[in-house]
Amino acid sequence: MNKVRVGIVGAGIGYLHAQSIRKCPDAEPVAICDVNEARAQRVAREFDIPRVYTDYNKMLQDGGMDAMAVCTPNVYHAPQAIAAFEAGLHVICEKPLSVNAVEGAKMVEAAKKAGRILMMGFNNRFRSDTQLLKKYIETGELGEIYYAKTGWIRRKCLQWLSGWFINKELSGGGPLIDIGVHVLDLTLWLMGNPKPVSVMGSSYAKFGPKRFEGTNTPFTVEDLAAGFIKLENGATVMMEASWESHIAKEQIYVSLIGTQGGADLDPFRIYKDMNGAPVDISPQFQPVSGHEMEIKHFIACIKGEAECISTGEHGLHIMQILDALYKSAETGMSVEIA
Repeated sequence: MNKVRVGIVGAGIGYLHAQSIRKCPDAEPVAICDVNEARAQRVAREFDIPRVYTDYNKMLQDGGMDAMAVCTPNVYHAPQAIAAFEAGLHVICEKPLSVNAVEGAKMVEAAKKAGRILMMGFNNRFRSDTQLLKKYIETGELGEIYYAKTGWIRRKCLQWLSGWFINKELSGGGPLIDIGVHVLDLTLWLMGNPKPVSVMGSSYAKFGPKRFEGTNTPFTVEDLAAGFIKLENGATVMMEASWESHIAKEQIYVSLIGTQGGADLDPFRIYKDMNGAPVDISPQFQPVSGHEMEIKHFIACIKGEAECISTGEHGLHIMQILDALYKSAETGMSVEIA
């Protein structure tokens, strides 16, 4: 195969996809689509993308692509990905998989039916520090990981948000599905993707409704969510996500506790007992862009040079947990996951 030809739908986060595809020696961006034609044109000019569209169906009809990057609001992920599979393309989809697990399952099934790759855009899996920590875990340095804490909590973010982000019908939810999905996926991936059995969640909308009161875009999602997730292997995960909180500063963290050691990300540290004394280890690594590395991996998978480590099934797995957390927050009850 020569260079893999990739079309992009959505010129917002699609900008990063175009940038990473252009840097990948085995791929080239050949088309970009956005309902905002001017935005699509700007991205096309910067990364020398020859074809610009405002209708992704027209882009698919014109062909000339091997794969498509779905970078649109969450509600459009399923119809656009399914259309791409029906056109014979591979798909990389931005997180989350969709607005709920029902729609996400349709995407996974469509990929299987077409015999094409559905890869999730969980870019944090591809960072050099997370890849190194994964190696430490797989060689047993942490032992059995039985407890984890993770979160992405922001002090001030609502002033930068608008449109589909704060509309539940278009997004599926607020910070839990927007940024919490990143740290939840990263934590469970590091733990080996154990099956969840039950969750307990809470959500709050303490700032958003007032901030957007009287505007044309009412706030219909949460601005903070927290959850407790029990896993089939007996392990537990505590997580939190917020767009706005009275805290000192923004925090993005993953903390793992195992029988032989523990670890933190951001900053990367490993904690063990050695020769009868506690030891803190600071592994050295060369930072790389998770976005660039995930695109290289996607292209390698298409060319048959790698096995996908960020599958649609993984995205569906996370989506089922998010659905259960929202249901628990709504009902006040623990929710079991079949």
